[in-house]
Amino acid sequence: MVLDDLGSSLRGTLDDLRGKSRVSEEDVKNIVREIQRSLLQADVAVDLVTDLSDAIERRALEEEAPSGTSARDHVLRIVYEEMVDLIGDSTEIPLEPQTIMLAGLQGSGKTTTAAKMAWWFSKKGLRPAVIQTDTFRPGAYDQAAQMCERAEVAFYGDPDEDDPVQIARDGLAATEDAEVHIVDTAGRHALEDDLIDEIEEIERAVSPDRSLLVMDAAIGQGAREQSREFDDAVGVGGVVVTKLDGTAKGGGALTAVDQTDSSIAFLGTGETVQDVERFEPSGFVSRLLGMGDLQQLAERVERAMAETDEAEDDWDPEDLLEGQFTLRDMRKQMQAMDRMGPLDQVMDMIPGLGGGMMDQLPDDAMDVTQERLRSFEVVMDSMTDGELENPRVVGKERTVRIARGAGVDESVVRELLEQHRMMERTLKQFQGMGDGDLQRMMRKMGDQGGGMGGAGPFG
Repeated sequence: MVLDDLGSSLRGTLDDLRGKSRVSEEDVKNIVREIQRSLLQADVAVDLVTDLSDAIERRALEEEAPSGTSARDHVLRIVYEEMVDLIGDSTEIPLEPQTIMLAGLQGSGKTTTAAKMAWWFSKKGLRPAVIQTDTFRPGAYDQAAQMCERAEVAFYGDPDEDDPVQIARDGLAATEDAEVHIVDTAGRHALEDDLIDEIEEIERAVSPDRSLLVMDAAIGQGAREQSREFDDAVGVGGVVVTKLDGTAKGGGALTAVDQTDSSIAFLGTGETVQDVERFEPSGFVSRLLGMGDLQQLAERVERAMAETDEAEDDWDPEDLLEGQFTLRDMRKQMQAMDRMGPLDQVMDMIPGLGGGMMDQLPDDAMDVTQERLRSFEVVMDSMTDGELENPRVVGKERTVRIARGAGVDESVVRELLEQHRMMERTLKQFQGMGDGDLQRMMRKMGDQGGGMGGAGPFG
């Protein structure tokens, strides 16, 4: 995730304050040094780093911790508030008819972003359409068409037309039934005059309600010049940060936001059309500091459940709290979990499970877990209906048969059965629970996540 090094180093430094009732000047300077080091390594502009670290140092030394608040929690609150203030508000993207134009250099991820945003709007109940105007990059039309097909959204492009402005006009007419038009423009390897001229012409043709600058998370210090020139040309109304699933530093996005006096609108977190999320500063910083992001987690759960319901109309997750828990039920849970996205991202959103706990896991731990889920599904495909309904009947001979049919080692079958038994025992603990019991459990989870209670990290 973007600025992960900052999050892990800050968590380590703040943990040194555990048990202290007051912070010393040396404690504060250690924290500020970590912030400066991590932000500079993440390619955040020096002036932004200075402003943030000065504000944290001043407040930590001058402000008294509220009664009953530990030194660690007091400093954590200050760091949280100042980082949210640095990032600023998220770009307002109303759920209403509108036209959005995307701009950015070649390779920034505009075409993928266009399909992802269209998918996001479609899940919010609007009818989106993507208009591909890139006549410069070979393969742009095919890529856009394929991405939009995967996103199941309307698409317009014309591979035989050389004029991108004409394509934009024709696209608006051809997709007039759409409520949200997302216009993808061409990029170049650098900010050439012809690129700026082309974008300005397209802007005049489509009259977008907002123009978003798409930036690769690895842009680094080049973000300042890039964002300034695009802002001068079309007026940047928000930034989309892409490719946050890799090792990119991501700090250039903060520079772009500051340079254009705008804010971040969306984050691209993976390669599929579903790997996109609206940027919310409070949740983003909360996740960074290891306190989870219940709002984003709830949105992913809601989305996964909705898609599961579409796939299996006769399956109700609430049935898990009643009666016998079968392997069929387990498969539905696994599929819903898969729809929520990579497990490391999901765990990062859970108070108490992200942050420091994630830092302690091997780098490939989540990949192995997801690979294991896939192998579990293959094993279940080799089982009979009776075995899926009652896994207890699977003994040694059946294990050998199932493993041979699935093409896996017998240990994978045994692992699946053990995982089922663990989940079954866990669910039995919740059976008979009332709403009040579940709410108390969630509050407890929040308390374990660094003070995260209601709607926000310090609610």
